[in-house]
Amino acid sequence: MEAVKWLRKAAEQGETRAQSLLGAGYLAGLGLPQDYMLAYMWLNLAASKESGTTREETAALRDKAAAKLTPGQLLERNR
Repeated sequence: MEAVKWLRKAAEQGETRAQSLLGAGYLAGLGLPQDYMLAYMWLNLAASKESGTTREETAALRDKAAAKLTPGQLLERNR
């Protein structure tokens, strides 16, 4: 999908909103395969750069993704 391609490019270049959207897409499986590790990664990156309400919302989504990770994935995430 073309939109996902450009969203990923922006996220990889450090665009915070793109990182949030990409993470949310992976979390929900919207336009992307559902992948909790990638959701956590992108949402964590975005939350580390955001502030205020936006940060709280992104952090809540990140925590939702973290809750879905298996024990093995949690170990990998912490490395």
